[in-house]
Amino acid sequence: MSLESAERFARLTALLAEWQGVWRPLPFRHRCLPWEARFPGLASRLRGLDETTLTRLQDAPFEDSPLAAWLPVDELATLVDLPELGVGHAEPPAAWGEHIGGRKWRQIVAFARRMPVCADQPVVEWCAGKGHLARTLSRLHDCDVTALERQVSLCEAGRNLAERQGAAVTLARQDVMDSDASRLLGTDTQVAALHACGDLHVRLIELIAERGGSLTLAPCCYHRTAAERYRPLSRYARRLTTERGLALERDDLTLAVQETVTAPRGDRRRRARANAWRLGFDALQRDVRGSDAYLPVPSLAHGRMPATFVGFCRWAAEQKGLVLPARIDGARFEREGQRRLNEVERFELVRHLFRRPLEVWLALDRRMRLEEAGFAVELGTFCARDLTPRNLLLRAKP
Repeated sequence: MSLESAERFARLTALLAEWQGVWRPLPFRHRCLPWEARFPGLASRLRGLDETTLTRLQDAPFEDSPLAAWLPVDELATLVDLPELGVGHAEPPAAWGEHIGGRKWRQIVAFARRMPVCADQPVVEWCAGKGHLARTLSRLHDCDVTALERQVSLCEAGRNLAERQGAAVTLARQDVMDSDASRLLGTDTQVAALHACGDLHVRLIELIAERGGSLTLAPCCYHRTAAERYRPLSRYARRLTTERGLALERDDLTLAVQETVTAPRGDRRRRARANAWRLGFDALQRDVRGSDAYLPVPSLAHGRMPATFVGFCRWAAEQKGLVLPARIDGARFEREGQRRLNEVERFELVRHLFRRPLEVWLALDRRMRLEEAGFAVELGTFCARDLTPRNLLLRAKP
């Protein structure tokens, strides 16, 4: 294991453990957060933030942060500062991005240019979808690529695209979680996985560690896992988390992927309104039940949202078997929901400071698992965060 991996991971573990009482509680669920009594000055400072400062810190939580008076902002910023991994290939023609969304295409280009490929060795794309990355790699390196995808419709669409573009890509229907997926990997296999989620990329890492080959991986959605509690992949991480008392639940892992910089403005407005309505209903249900406790409500797609706040409250109450009064002071509770949203957005800035540290911590655990198996591993970024916040890249070779 590299000294850099171990030291960075150890310090991140110490900070995540020391400050877990601050970053773990969800402001959405608490009208008064558990840590406010310990840090009343921090709570007061957050409530007093103006909109300009709020927006700036949401976009860049470590830069000139007024929270540094209470929290280890500078050290966290240093620990998440990773290098951009080098580019090894020329940029492919824009015409190759036909049938691919512009942002997705730019992510594929950034990833493909950083994947080292030997054209005479097998290349596999893991969880390929329609095989957009596979086609790009095939044309960029003039090689055959096998793209693994579970869904029949995506395989068929991928085959049609590969044939139309003349790319030497084989779309193979394969559930990568099945035991027979290992037959497709070997000591000379070069595997690419761009934003493979949760258990899907963990499965790949374990197979590579056991069977060999090389790996270029951009992990994503760490919380999409069957296990309710996170079990570190590396022996070093398991020992250190036990010593430090850092036991992560599946819900904790969602923090690592909460940053979004790609949502259209309209989507952000609709999400803000939905969140304000949920918080308004939360205030209403606490009043009706006579219990100052959060009541989780199922999610609802934008197209199915009721037209009014009161309509939403009645829908939410029905989901939870709660009987509301015939008459509701909707205006009062809607105002309270907006007030709470303003407060929640400010208190979420504390969690924002630990969001990237947790993601880097998880990526380091994956790096160390491969290093313990004898691989040489690089960890860095493959694109700017405004293209995708999930811009971490692992490159491993025997």
